Amino acid sequence: MQGKVAFVTGAGSGIGEASARLLAAQGAAVALVGRTREELDEVVSSIEADGGRAIAVEADVSDEEALVAGVQQTVDAFGRLDVVVANAGVNGTWAGIEDLTADDFRSTLDINLVGTFLTIKHAVPHLKKQGGSVVVVASVNGTRMFSNTGASAYSASKAGQVALTKMLAVELGPKKIRVNVVCPGAIDTEISDNTNAENEDVKIPVEFPQGEIPLTGGEPGSSEQVGQLVLFLASDAASHISGTEVWIDGAQSLLQG
Repeated sequence: MQGKVAFVTGAGSGIGEASARLLAAQGAAVALVGRTREELDEVVSSIEADGGRAIAVEADVSDEEALVAGVQQTVDAFGRLDVVVANAGVNGTWAGIEDLTADDFRSTLDINLVGTFLTIKHAVPHLKKQGGSVVVVASVNGTRMFSNTGASAYSASKAGQVALTKMLAVELGPKKIRVNVVCPGAIDTEISDNTNAENEDVKIPVEFPQGEIPLTGGEPGSSEQVGQLVLFLASDAASHISGTEVWIDGAQSLLQG
């Protein structure tokens, strides 16, 4: 990643932070994008303390004007753009269809799906100058797992991200831009802080006595494990991979799908 520049959304914590740190450790200059300035500044300071280059970009990915400014800030600071990690997202409201409001549904899609679209859209003019890589962070929900009843808005947004990835892989391939998507299962992150769970009345009770994640006996994966996958897909080691979804869940979705 030496000499490359990465734009990572949702980089203040979790998968975004882990991805940004790993990209920086491999030599990329990184723009950390998020809504909480204090978190971003802390990660930037840590990366710089380890000898890396990073800037904080305060922006909500569902705010197009702020996102355009953030991409420009990145290019102004580092001179180019090579890698985009579209990671920012929320769980939103999980509720039965009768209780889920249109505003709940729109809010989740605005951040998770429209935010991904805007992130890629405004990065493309810079990526196509030399080619590059886009990595979208989706989920097992809506792509290979449908047992989390009440997660209709979240799952729809994640399925949409996979479809968007495949469409853009074909469209942007001639511009030498690769687009891939990772689908994490249970990962130890703070995304549950952005969840409004009202789905108890529609949950289907299922018990997995040996653990819900076969590879680990039920223990969730780590943000760094997902970050390692993001780093691989962003790098030249994945130079012929595009339009591909990769599940990283310890086989959880095969058991719980």
